[in-house]
Amino acid sequence: MAENPMKNLKIPMTTVGSGDEVELRPDVYGLTLQFVNVAFIGIPGSLREWVLVDTGLPQSADKIVKVANERFGTGARPTAIILTHGHFDHAGSAVELAQKWDVPVYAHPMEMPFLTGQSKYPSYDPGVEGGLNSRLSAVFPNQPIDLQPYIHNLPADHSVPGLSQWRWIHTPGHAPGHISLFREEDGTLIAGDAFITVDQDKLWDSMIQKRELCGPPRYATTDWTAARESVERLASLRPQHALTGHGQPMMGPDLTEGLPRLAAHFDEWAKPSHGKYVDHPTNEPPGLGDDDRDLTDV
Repeated sequence: MAENPMKNLKIPMTTVGSGDEVELRPDVYGLTLQFVNVAFIGIPGSLREWVLVDTGLPQSADKIVKVANERFGTGARPTAIILTHGHFDHAGSAVELAQKWDVPVYAHPMEMPFLTGQSKYPSYDPGVEGGLNSRLSAVFPNQPIDLQPYIHNLPADHSVPGLSQWRWIHTPGHAPGHISLFREEDGTLIAGDAFITVDQDKLWDSMIQKRELCGPPRYATTDWTAARESVERLASLRPQHALTGHGQPMMGPDLTEGLPRLAAHFDEWAKPSHGKYVDHPTNEPPGLGDDDRDLTDV
């Protein structure tokens, strides 16, 4: 495994919610790291019977380990790490945590070029319709990380390693291999950035964590047709509780009524009026082999 090229990268952006911890369900715990959320799924005190979803920004590993020890017990180590996708704010500490815990990391096969050091993500779009965060995205890192030998494809049967009641759902648009996690029993959804609950494109709204159901961050979304279809797919599940990659957890009518409305008005409310990926989408990573391409519809 190569050293994480983002290991020493400091992201000087934060929000009033940084450090917040929330129990969405008795076994679903969210932690906000500056402006992005990670999830711990498992019964408190279970030590090793739990899973981490996403790893936050670079230099977040120590905080994640601290919270894990407090929630699951000293020396807690997950069964697996699941990545909704590999953008710098969701996989920024994946290398350090995989090495520290010596655990497997799982992602969709279409994310593999970005998680094995092969390819950069498509560049972010500072010219997209949006706010100051969109314009600042010109300096956001998009280089790949190398998680070998820890990285593995998610099972093709949609099961989630370490989480028998959950299934993963391919929700591309924001990233080619973006996935969300859903537990049908109680309607709990880990949405990643398929949709979020704050306008991440606007610096002030994101800083104060203004609660609003939104589409994926515009500056990093490369296929708006796929993004709309992903929101429609998640809305059809009728989730009752949602933890998103950015913003506060959402439940009740704000979610059960708001998500179908967002899906129905996606092109009007979420899709930008202009941007380099609006008319020229790209949702296929470079270097994807035929064997992996067969899994892109799962």
